[in-house]
Amino acid sequence: MAQQGPPVDGTLRLGTRAFPPGTYAVMAIVNRTPDSFYDKGATFALDAALARVDKAVSEGADIVDVGGVKAGHGPPVSEDEEIARTADLVAAVRELHGGIVISVDTYRNRVADAVCRAGADLINETWAGADPDLANVAAEHGVGLVCSHTGGLPPRTDPHRVRYDDVVADVIAGTTALADKAVAAGVRPDGLLVDPTHDFGKNTYHSLELTRRLGELVATGWPVLVALSRKDFVGETLDLPVDDRLAGTLAATVISAWHGARVFRAHDVAATRQALDMVGSIRGTRPPAVARRGLA
Repeated sequence: MAQQGPPVDGTLRLGTRAFPPGTYAVMAIVNRTPDSFYDKGATFALDAALARVDKAVSEGADIVDVGGVKAGHGPPVSEDEEIARTADLVAAVRELHGGIVISVDTYRNRVADAVCRAGADLINETWAGADPDLANVAAEHGVGLVCSHTGGLPPRTDPHRVRYDDVVADVIAGTTALADKAVAAGVRPDGLLVDPTHDFGKNTYHSLELTRRLGELVATGWPVLVALSRKDFVGETLDLPVDDRLAGTLAATVISAWHGARVFRAHDVAATRQALDMVGSIRGTRPPAVARRGLA
């Protein structure tokens, strides 16, 4: 009988990597889009995207997350165009960085199939199962899958006066139901993550409450991914533009790590890696890199 529920030992397995409880994985963002909300297309060209991957790996990234379609409003992108933007990059990264975990941010099953054939290890599906066949693709290829929450919002749309009786309860119910459905479809339980999906289908108050109560989602046993980097809830909380949101992002990152999140999608890899390493050392799951003070 197939295993039901989260992995028994809590270890997340993606590609050739294993991430046991108590470890934090940094997922570097590499968008092959001309209209990204933060970098405005800085890694749209293939050579620029590969250079970004090289830098992210050198700064301590465990996972590279490739995107071919802007999450928010923008010009339509066909499936063929999304594949052209992502599959070649996945294949190149697999050849150049054999040990890195490669994730692709897509909600379309045909794109997912193409990037898995190119070497992807994880499908980062951020639109709450908008394409019901995507889990079948993950199962067919034996790759991991992210189960997200949008409160019913369709892809590439923004929330408008969205309401929840309890946003955390809604996130828990939605993401765990998708995880159970994915397991039933044949996706490996130790390759599944749940993502509260800050900002997607949520206002700033909702995203702050999710961060404050993230431990409730962690308590489900499914490894939790958070995508906090320079998001609008950080900007609105501090009244800052996207370029000035790093400090707020790192504060939310540290809080999320303390509550038990396991994977952190980030634009700023080096700063995120240092913040998470410090959390791990304070928690006692990571020794200091050096310890000389008072000991020499």
